Amino acid sequence: MTSPLKCSVVIPTYNRERLLGYTLRSLAGQSLDRAAFEVLVCDDGSSDGTAELVKSFAGRINVRYFYQEDLGHRAAAARNLGIRNAEAPVTVLMDSGVLGHSRLLEEHLASHANADGPVGVCGYVYCFNLDNEEAERINKVIRFEDPDGTIAHLRRTGEFADVRDRFFYNRYGDDFADLPAPWLNFWTCNVSARTDQLRAVGMFDEEFTRWGGEDLDIGYRLHRAGARLILNRNAAAIHCPHEKSFEQNNGMAELNYRIMAKKYDTPIIKVLLELPHINFFAINDIIRERGLPRCADYVAERETAKQSAS
Repeated sequence: MTSPLKCSVVIPTYNRERLLGYTLRSLAGQSLDRAAFEVLVCDDGSSDGTAELVKSFAGRINVRYFYQEDLGHRAAAARNLGIRNAEAPVTVLMDSGVLGHSRLLEEHLASHANADGPVGVCGYVYCFNLDNEEAERINKVIRFEDPDGTIAHLRRTGEFADVRDRFFYNRYGDDFADLPAPWLNFWTCNVSARTDQLRAVGMFDEEFTRWGGEDLDIGYRLHRAGARLILNRNAAAIHCPHEKSFEQNNGMAELNYRIMAKKYDTPIIKVLLELPHINFFAINDIIRERGLPRCADYVAERETAKQSAS
């Protein structure tokens, strides 16, 4: 019998019961038929009421709960737990505290259905802030029980637009798939990809045991595997503010970029090692200015040189 499931929503979480509740409520309000999607909450060892919260949604959405022992920051492993158990052909990756528009899942699925080949879909994220700036104002704007109404208000007023509008989309446009490094835009708070392709590229690298970079890493591998990274502004969501430190996060991400540089060893990837001394959002410009070869070309040339030498 063919499964009616069209997409699996994977949400890693850790001691964010309140924020996770907002996300699950928004998923309970999706326009997509309840039988067409499942939600996999992947708990990285929470000690709060996360498990009980998930159980309370059992009658409203098709939700499954997975738990792994708290051994430190293992968001990559938690996401993999969900991807391995996903039963639908498309996996949507969200974070705790992300409120989806009621058409969020339908829009992600539409992007996949309308594509000629595999795609990695980047949804639009309102209210994302880098250092929890303006959290008080954002919390006053968000109507947590009405994501659609909040998003309509934000679209109308232009408030708290996706931070990538200013720094990325205004620079390169919405059609950015042919940039040398489009994967810099693959932020897993609201993205989707084919489940089989996520598995084929090795899922998330579990060597990443601190914040930052694991989403760029899998976005890079999807890109190298032939997925076009695209934007769907109608796959819209709201990112609820939470405590974080931009400086601390940058420090952790820097260590993860070293993992990527060692693993892939291409000139483009090595540009990440220059962060934060260069502008993250200008990396594609820097790549072009320096005339760096695309990663696929560089790897092919290196392999050809090795074969010639042998």
